[in-house]
Amino acid sequence: MTTPAEPAAPTGPRVPEAVHRRRWAILGVLMLSLLIVVLDNSILNVAIKTISTPAPTGLGATQSQLEWAINAYTLVFAGLLFTAGLLGDRLGRKKVLLGGLAVFGIGSALAAFSGSPGQLITFRAVMGLGAAFVMPATLAVLMNVFEREEQPKAIGIWAGGVGLAVAIGPITGGVLLAHFWWGSVFLVNVPIVLLAFALMLWLVPDSRDPNPGRVDPVGVVLSVVGLVLLVYGIIKGGQLADFTDATVLATIGAGLAVLVAFVVFEKRSDHPSIDVTYFKSKVFSAAIAAVALVFFALMGVTFFSVFYTQSVRGYSPLQTGLLMLPLAAAQLIFAPRARLVVDRFGNWVTTTAGLVVIAAMLAAFATLDGDTPIWILEVIFFLMGAGMAHIMTPVSVVIMQALPREKAGSASALSNTFRQVGGALGIAVLGSVLSTAYRTGIEDKLGVLPPALRHTAGESIEATLGVADELGPRGESLVAPAYDAFLHAMHVTALWGAGVALIGAVVVALFLPGRPPSPQQAQGDKELSHTGS
Repeated sequence: MTTPAEPAAPTGPRVPEAVHRRRWAILGVLMLSLLIVVLDNSILNVAIKTISTPAPTGLGATQSQLEWAINAYTLVFAGLLFTAGLLGDRLGRKKVLLGGLAVFGIGSALAAFSGSPGQLITFRAVMGLGAAFVMPATLAVLMNVFEREEQPKAIGIWAGGVGLAVAIGPITGGVLLAHFWWGSVFLVNVPIVLLAFALMLWLVPDSRDPNPGRVDPVGVVLSVVGLVLLVYGIIKGGQLADFTDATVLATIGAGLAVLVAFVVFEKRSDHPSIDVTYFKSKVFSAAIAAVALVFFALMGVTFFSVFYTQSVRGYSPLQTGLLMLPLAAAQLIFAPRARLVVDRFGNWVTTTAGLVVIAAMLAAFATLDGDTPIWILEVIFFLMGAGMAHIMTPVSVVIMQALPREKAGSASALSNTFRQVGGALGIAVLGSVLSTAYRTGIEDKLGVLPPALRHTAGESIEATLGVADELGPRGESLVAPAYDAFLHAMHVTALWGAGVALIGAVVVALFLPGRPPSPQQAQGDKELSHTGS
């Protein structure tokens, strides 16, 4: 029900003129901040093979340690995004952004000089802590420096910035690894952080929610503990190639139980990290689900595609980075233009088509083998990027415009939380599928090895090839079976990812709206969602 205190739509500009004039420069600074947060994971994807190499070249990290090096970042990131969004709304988004950048820069410098996989995992968690305060604040500031009619265009450019980071990351990582040690892929963040920090102090205005929520420490602890237990159980199951193991089942069960407790607590709390009433809107829920499912599929595929290009095809880290250029180029080209497709065909048509394209490209990975022409991989990457661009831009606009402007930090945090959780679960689940399928395929070929080496050699293709290299001529018989077992495991994993993307396509086809509603309709929906609670 509309009340006089809540006008149907703003009639005049809500952004101060001085801020409005420099809005595009502010967007540039926000994208630079966003760049390092996204760039870090895309750089690491190219470096994971190097880090898995024994010292002094790398750290000798196992596949499960590599998964944790990625997931320590994403889990801390995801677990703290709710709180970061609320703190930004309460203390001021600029302050939170600056603090997040400082922590991220310190974590990057420490990660660069890690002496063991355990240290790397710890310092990656510190980086995730900083990133959690950067990512939601960039989108929240954007929503406060652009008028509503310009927001879809600005969000499209913001989403294109993610594509730019995906492009720059692997190439930068490849160049650094060709000339420096593996830690340089983290140290490169420090000068970017310093530049972004200085520009932000100068250009970006502060903003906050006039009626912010209270911080919810119990909710934060429950969400982080639940996610860590769930992901740990999934990764452990892949490591053992046995999801019926008592430890695995107990850990996954405990994680799910804690997450259920989190939802129940949030529902009853008068100051929740997540206002679960937002999810009463089918449109909002479908948009959030689409974000989570597309990143579940995409992060899992990125993880195994690096081993395919480097271990099976023999490309260097730099060449692997260049091979991923079409994925990023497509996002850069299509993300800012996706709003035009939405205007023409509507949200659900655009997003469903994007998810169907992603599913088809993931299925196409199941056709790749050791001598497939490399241009086919390039076409797959390009079409995946195009599909992503037509998912992320429309759903980001739907999510950000579903909540009041003052709650921009919370809306951004929700979107980014589910993106990160989807990505972390994608790496954990699809990484575990890859590990299990690989161990099953290689196990009967490891009889030539001493019993003590068999379990280690079966963990991943890198582990098998490393043991084969140590054994010299005696280990040569393991190389071809390792390639065959990996390709079979990759095909199985890709089909799992395709299935997840198809589930996402069904969800958005059923629940996302058609053409964008008018401002009056959007405001009415928003009021209904609040009165419905």
